[in-house]
Amino acid sequence: MIIEQPAIWLRWLYPHAAWRMDHNDRSVYLTFDDGPIPESTPFILQTLAEFDAKATFFMVGDNVRKYPDLYRRIVAEGHQVGNHTYHHLGGFKHLAKTYIEDTERANDLIGSHLFRPPHGCMSHSEYLWLKRKYRIVMWDLVTRDYSKWLTADDVFNNVRNYARNGSIITFHDSLRSIGKLRTALPRSLKWLKEQGYEFKTFE
Repeated sequence: MIIEQPAIWLRWLYPHAAWRMDHNDRSVYLTFDDGPIPESTPFILQTLAEFDAKATFFMVGDNVRKYPDLYRRIVAEGHQVGNHTYHHLGGFKHLAKTYIEDTERANDLIGSHLFRPPHGCMSHSEYLWLKRKYRIVMWDLVTRDYSKWLTADDVFNNVRNYARNGSIITFHDSLRSIGKLRTALPRSLKWLKEQGYEFKTFE
């Protein structure tokens, strides 16, 4: 559970970040990291449309550069976009200056007030700088759709077992995830709708 739903102490590291939205509101916030890519994103967009669901895509700047038509399609279909750095940088592996410059380079293409750090980690100095400009969005539930040890059923069961009011749910539009998402995503959206959850995006 420490993986699927981050522990309280982990949330304390970034107290100004959004980890979960209103726990009194019967809604969830669907998010997708690491795209856009042609092998995955179109299927996700098609599935979201079938369930009349809007989501937030935290995009890697270099992918936006390579696939600008996918970026434009995401926006045209009414979804929200967020910054996930230009090169999918790990926050503890680079100088703060390098990390921030990479984030700003991505935002020249993405143009968003939302930011999610790759792997969910930033140094303290990176966090302090980024929170002044961006709304930092983490997650309440990570589906682990990227894990080679999990099946599509496991990904769906993570949604079913851990989704709750105000959950920020993280999927990935990536090559590692798409094989599982072709089954797990429609099942998850169907189940969430049956439970009465509304799909929302961030202000």
